[in-house]
Amino acid sequence: MLTIIYPKIGTNFNESSSVKQSNSVPSNCIANKALQEIQNSGVIACLRTQNADLATRAARAALDGGISVLEIVVSTPDAFEVLRNLVHHYPTKTFGAGTVLQAKDAKDSIKSGAKFLMSPATVMDILVGVSERDALYIPGVMTPTEILSAFNAGAKIVKVYPVSALGGVEYISALKRPFSHIPMVASQGVTIDLVGQYIGQGASAVVLSDAIFDKEAMSQWNFDKIYQLASHAALQGKQAVESQGQNISC
Repeated sequence: MLTIIYPKIGTNFNESSSVKQSNSVPSNCIANKALQEIQNSGVIACLRTQNADLATRAARAALDGGISVLEIVVSTPDAFEVLRNLVHHYPTKTFGAGTVLQAKDAKDSIKSGAKFLMSPATVMDILVGVSERDALYIPGVMTPTEILSAFNAGAKIVKVYPVSALGGVEYISALKRPFSHIPMVASQGVTIDLVGQYIGQGASAVVLSDAIFDKEAMSQWNFDKIYQLASHAALQGKQAVESQGQNISC
């Protein structure tokens, strides 16, 4: 997997912030709070659809079902409006933006209330440009070199993608041996029944997309089904986190 590097913008997203030099930041910053919420949940629900109304209603079903951390993919129509609406109606939940590949989308996501940003690769311009006071950036990585490079560049947590194509649970287990100090999110092809295994082998959380936002249920606007899947996923995440003693608080 190639690391995506965009040209420097010239200034940081937050003019008062400086390029991150380490992974140690104040405990009250948004990045740390988002990281804690992700680790406490164990599950990040990822929503991608081609209809803004469907996105809003599906998201609400998942949140009402118990999901506490939700990512809206920026290619979703009116994604930022959907995000603002959800942030307003669910102030205690943690929202993020997914497949963020450009600095402008990162800025717009933060302005819309996103507390974390995720990419399928490491976008260095976002990694060094997003202030930890504004949001948590989770870069996508695949190889050990990419994991260590992103962490050394300031990433507090990385997204191992595409995890199922790389070996799934066994790949996470292998990576955590040399990188036990680097938090990892397992993403792509993860099913609800595997949540406990991934977290048991060292993942801080997993990304669930179709596992919660089932394609058939989405096509039929079956929000009861999405609610049920979300409830099951949230419970699996909670139990897995508690079994690992991973739950933390500010």
